[in-house]
Amino acid sequence: MMTITYELFFKVLSNRNRLRIVDLLRKGPKNVTQICQELELEQSLVSHNLGCLSNCGFVYARRNGKAKEYRLDEEAIIPVLEFIDKHLDKYADKFRSCEVLRDESK
Repeated sequence: MMTITYELFFKVLSNRNRLRIVDLLRKGPKNVTQICQELELEQSLVSHNLGCLSNCGFVYARRNGKAKEYRLDEEAIIPVLEFIDKHLDKYADKFRSCEVLRDESK
């Protein structure tokens, strides 16, 4: 059996579209159509990435009439994101000046 690692957790967020969806859902629940419109992404791409986020426990869906409404997992993911926010605030200058990160983005 494969050991689950931090790498797999962060791999979920390393995809730009999934990260954008998570960031959007931090503002509140949305259905697929709303996510597509706000992020200007195709429905198949949004659905594909919501499937990953849901499967990995980042989001869950709840029926709201005919549509599914997606939300972040409040118990698991929101506290992690809040911790990351605090870390980024504290070390923002260090992130900006990190030569290794700068070189990797080239």
